[in-house]
This record gives sequence, C-alpha cells and structure tokens, in this order.
Amino acid sequence: MLSRRNFLAATIAVGAASRVRAQTDAAAPTVLRLERRDIEVNGKSASVFCIRQPDGTFGITTDVGKPFRVRVENHIDEPSLIHWHGLTPPWQQDGVPETSGLTIPPGGSADYDFPLRRGGTYWMHSHYGLQEQLLLSAPLIIRDGSEHPSQQEVVVMLSDFSFTPPDQILAQLQARQTDDMHGMDMRGKAMSAIKSEPDLNDVQYEAFLTNRRTLADPEVVKVEPGGGVRLRIINASSMSAYHVDLGQLEGDLIAVDGIPVQPVRGRTFPITVAQRLDIELTIPKIAAAYPVLAVLEGERMQTGIVLLAGNGQVTRISSMAEAASPPLTLGLERSLRAAEPLAEPKADRTHVLNLTGSMQGYRWSFNNVPWSKDVPPLEAAKGERVELAVTNQTRMPHPVHLHGHSFQVVAIDGHRFAGAVRDTVLVPPKTTVTVAFDADNPGWWPFHCHLLYHQHAGMFATLRYA
Repeated sequence: MLSRRNFLAATIAVGAASRVRAQTDAAAPTVLRLERRDIEVNGKSASVFCIRQPDGTFGITTDVGKPFRVRVENHIDEPSLIHWHGLTPPWQQDGVPETSGLTIPPGGSADYDFPLRRGGTYWMHSHYGLQEQLLLSAPLIIRDGSEHPSQQEVVVMLSDFSFTPPDQILAQLQARQTDDMHGMDMRGKAMSAIKSEPDLNDVQYEAFLTNRRTLADPEVVKVEPGGGVRLRIINASSMSAYHVDLGQLEGDLIAVDGIPVQPVRGRTFPITVAQRLDIELTIPKIAAAYPVLAVLEGERMQTGIVLLAGNGQVTRISSMAEAASPPLTLGLERSLRAAEPLAEPKADRTHVLNLTGSMQGYRWSFNNVPWSKDVPPLEAAKGERVELAVTNQTRMPHPVHLHGHSFQVVAIDGHRFAGAVRDTVLVPPKTTVTVAFDADNPGWWPFHCHLLYHQHAGMFATLRYA
C-alpha cells in the first residue's frame, strides 16, 4: 500500500515537474482566471465566482489529442482548486484538496499538462469548500472530429442559486433537519406515508439559472431554420436535478457524460447533478422561437434558453411550469446502451457500498462511515476489472461520481446489461446500481455523492492503487 506521505510527496514532485515543463515549453498555456463577477438574479445584484480566460471566454473548448496545457490563476480572496470533471489526468492533477493537490492561494497559480485522450462534453468546478455553490464552474468541451461541420453547437449550463451564503445553507440544514425530524416524531405523523415518497430538494433555492441567466432574461441563441443543432447540456447545479424539456422539438440523445451511446429519441430527458447530455436537434423550416427548458425535479420551477429560428418572436416564459415534474427514475438509464461497451471479462474485484445517512442531523456516509482522512481507501490493483455495487439505503436519491475513470453501468437491481459508459450515475432510494471500470489510471481517486452538501456532510470515499 502507498502511504499518504508518499502520495503527497509525489504530488509536490509532479507539480514541480509540471511547472518546469510549462516554463520550458514554447507553447504558452491557456490561462484560466478564477474571478469575482456580479450577475443579476430576480432583479437583485449577486456576487458570484467565475472561471474565464483573459478575453472573457468562460471555460475551455479544445481538441482531443492536444495536450491540456492550462495555467489557473487565483484572482479571488480565498484559496481554491479546480477539478476537471470527467477527464482522466494523472491523479496529482485531478484538483481535489483532500487527495491530489495543494490549494492555489490568493494571487497564486498552478500549471496543468496532460494528454486529452477522448472528446466530449465535460466541465470544471472548484472542489474546495463550498465554492461550487457560488458558480465557480465552467464548460470544458473537447472536440473529437465527430461533430458535423454544418451543425451549430450550443452549450447549456444549468445552475441552482441562493442569496444565502453556502456555509450558512449547510449550517441551516444541519440545525433545521434535526428540529424537523424531532418534531415529526413528536407530532405522530403517519411515517409510513412519508416514507413512501423520496426526499427531494433539501435546499430551497431562490432561482435556477441557465448560462447564469434566469427566464426573466434568458439567453436567446439564433439558429437556422431547417438547420442542425447539438445541445451540450451540463448540470452544474450543486443540489438540483431536472427534466430537460425540448418542447415542440424532438431530439436524439447521442452521448452521456461525454461518451457516445446508441441514440435515443425523445422530447424529455432526465439529468441529475454533474451529468451531461448531448442532444442533436433539427430545427423546423419555419421562423419561430423554441424554448429548451429544465424543470426542477419534483417542483414547478424551471430555467432554460431560447433557440430563435429566423425572424421568430420571443415571448415571455414563466419561471414556473404548468405542473410539478415527477422524481427522476432510472427508466432512461435502463434503456441506454454504450456505443463502445467495455470488454466482457468478469470482475476481478467487487466493492459493496451502501449509501447511508439521514436528514436527521444531516449526516451522510458510505457504509455508515462519514469521510475523514483516516478512513481507509477502497483497494484495487492496476489492470483489474473492478465493480462497485452501490445500494441506496436512504430516502433521497444520490448521484455518485468516480474521479479519474469512466465506468459502465452493468446492472440495476441485479439485472445485468451493457449500459452507458459515464462518470456519474443516479442511485434512487432502495435501488442498487452496479458499475464496472478498468483500473488503468493508478492514483488516489475520490468516489462521492455529487450533491454538494451531502459530500461535505460525509458521503465521500476514495479508491487508491499503484
């Protein structure tokens, strides 16, 4: 077993080597600045974070096969560190303070340099504290040559927003839920009826944003009547899942989490926290406005953009859908099939993981053990096929994400199939989802619930192998 001391020593050594390479290489790195920015939400000004290049470009669009040569400059007044969600860098460049790297101090910078092996729709976000809630995130698009030259690409980045500071949200959750659950028991409510419904949306947000705008002033994207559009939808929300509603349009889902699937045609698609959907559309040959909306799971609140064909007229869109949307299910997940599934070998190792915890006291964990640096990592060996059988024993759905690898969904409740290859999968209450991956990227890798406050309340684990 590699000790934590050896891993951290390797982190420093590789970080130094990365800086030397960046300084000696003739090609200048792409600079990403972590900055403060003011936006308007519901008629009020809000100070949030952003990740943008010096020319104002949010995030990065690049090409597969090119080195990911990036310098992150910290222009905010607190430490930070950026995770490249869905990519497979060397573990020391993964961007997680607990495991893979030192934080970037205010006024400091860090250099990254690793190959991009696969194209797709990815994203970047802070893995430091609760900064992700303050919109410290951005798109990360890697083109791989499969894009149609005549097809317009539109990035749709979903976020949840609150004027309440994130640390205060977490403190309120921990205090309020204890009181609520105690009062619930004391009042003698019908617990059987309560338990029949999943817990959803434990944070009450003031607004939901698409590309940092509400439906009071949505982004309007001009498209060609009769033309093709590829939507790259990123759920960068901290706690909120949605049903993507294409309205009058039908689309083909061609990739999830950046990786191709056999196309699925539809008008609505579920997307949980941290997942991505690539959807191809053909715009009708008439001038019109076509809203693409995301309706909050279990609620009526919605956000979105407008595709404007020709001289169509844009009318005001309510921030409330006509009816509340249902909870997300695994109906689509069960039907997805990988375009290039993993090879068939039997698993060399299986880890059984239970998602545990409760709203009472707001405690979340794996196998009833909240994360700390003293918790032993899951074990694997290089070259093994590893399966993670994840059972949700709580009343709340949890999207779980593995760093540094893509996994294939190979079973739901014991039914095996060659499902989608992805990096984040939803595990609803009382459900078991089994995923498989090849241990081909040695290091120390997080595996965690991507609901931000659940992660910080303890639903976090690690995998480590050499």
